[in-house]
Order: sequence, then structure tokens, then C-alpha cells
Amino acid sequence: MRTPPYLPYLAGPPGLAPGLKPIDPDRWLLPDSEAEAWLPEKTVLMRTHRAQVFADSGVPDAVAEAATAVLDVTGPGSCTWDSPLEDAASRVSDDLCILLPDARGEWVLRAASLVAPTFWSLAEKIGQPLAGLHGTVPDANPDLVSRIARMFDALRPGTVLERFNWTVQASRARFTPRSAPLKAMARATPDEAALDLLYFRVERQTISKLPGTGAVLFTIRVCMDPLSAALPDAHHRKAFAAAWDGIDPALRAYKGWLAYDRLVRAALAQLA
Repeated sequence: MRTPPYLPYLAGPPGLAPGLKPIDPDRWLLPDSEAEAWLPEKTVLMRTHRAQVFADSGVPDAVAEAATAVLDVTGPGSCTWDSPLEDAASRVSDDLCILLPDARGEWVLRAASLVAPTFWSLAEKIGQPLAGLHGTVPDANPDLVSRIARMFDALRPGTVLERFNWTVQASRARFTPRSAPLKAMARATPDEAALDLLYFRVERQTISKLPGTGAVLFTIRVCMDPLSAALPDAHHRKAFAAAWDGIDPALRAYKGWLAYDRLVRAALAQLA
């Protein structure tokens, strides 16, 4: 097993704060830690599930600019895709989402190639403003939404901001528009099989602003590793347990951690 590229639980439990930090623009998309494991499956899903994983509400200039920004990093695409955004998305493990302000200045999701959704549906979110995208987060509105909107407004081209989100799930699947099947799998799994079932899922997210159209390009790289690989020693297990137990109860419920608590504790006991 590899060492997971990111272990954000070492920074403590997840919170509602955006937690975005600037990074070197050269680290925006490369190295791509998930390309070998995910890109072949991702490109198949892009073709077989196109209606579920691709959406464009009619923003050709922003789509072209976003695609060019990605391909400038990765090199040319295959030119066999219907949209430049899909062409670019086929070159990286990251999902690509384009947001633009509407007539009222609200940031709206206008186009996306999103093949590894963490329990949400692109078809339900396309055309939604930030409030619609984050409306189910506990205590998120209006503070979280307004903070993100101000950050989008103030972002300058050339700056790349990065954050991490993480969870535990049943199975290695990355195409997970719904959490219910995974939770059912967790409920049916005995304690002794916890380490065989549980995976550590990390979202590495970045935002950057495109200089021509002023669109925000939001990238999401999903990293999947067995939970055991993310907990290689006592120090990491202690930090993970503290983060798992230290999360706000409302956020714990929102993230669906109650469905996994029994198995996570069994896994920690088996690794001790």
C-alpha cells in the first residue's frame, strides 16, 4: 500500500471554515497523485455516464479559458470530446467546476465535469448559487456562503488557493453521487471486517480566477486509500481518533459519520 498523499486529519477535526491557503501555482495540478489509479476509470465514466457527470449552462468563453488553463499545464488533450472542458478533464484526475457571478453578483455553478462527487448530484446543483451548493451544511448560511463569496470576489488571477476535506467511506469507489448504498454496506459489515471495508477519502480542492472571463475554476481531486494505509503508526492513529471524536456533532451528522462510527472504532482497535 502507498502512503496517502494527504493526511489532513493531522491538522485536527474538519470544520466549517473554508481554510483556504495560497500555494505555489506550479503545484496547482501537478504532480497528479491519482492519475494512474483513477484516470482510466474516470474517462470511461465520462463517456458512459455523461448526463450525470457533465453539465454546461452555456458559458463557452469561460469553458474555453478553463480548458486552456488546464491543458497549458498537462499538454494537449485528445480532441475526441464534445466539450473543451471534458477534453481538459480527461487529462487530470481532478474534477473541474466553473463558477461565474450572475446579474446580482452571486456566484453560480455554470459548467462542470464532475466524476467523483462526494455524495451529491451535479444535475441537482448546476445553475445553483453558493447558497444552493452549501445550503444543507449546518449553520452555513449566511456566514459561510458570504465568506466564500467575498473570497471569490477578492481573488486575483495568478493566485491558487488550496484546502482539504476528508471522510471515511465503505469501498474504494470514487463515483459516489449517493451515500445511502455505502452506509447500508457499512451497517451490514461485522466489526472484524472493518479494515477490509473502510477507505480514507480526501478531497484536495483548489480555487483560482481566470484572467479573461473572471470565472472561478474550482478543482476537486479525490484521493482514495485503505484506512489502514492512512494510519501507519500509533502517532497517526492517535491524531485520527482525536479528529474523529473532536468534530462538531452537527457536522458529524451532516458528514454521515454516525453510520461509520462502529466500524472506525473497530478498525482502530484492530490496529492498536
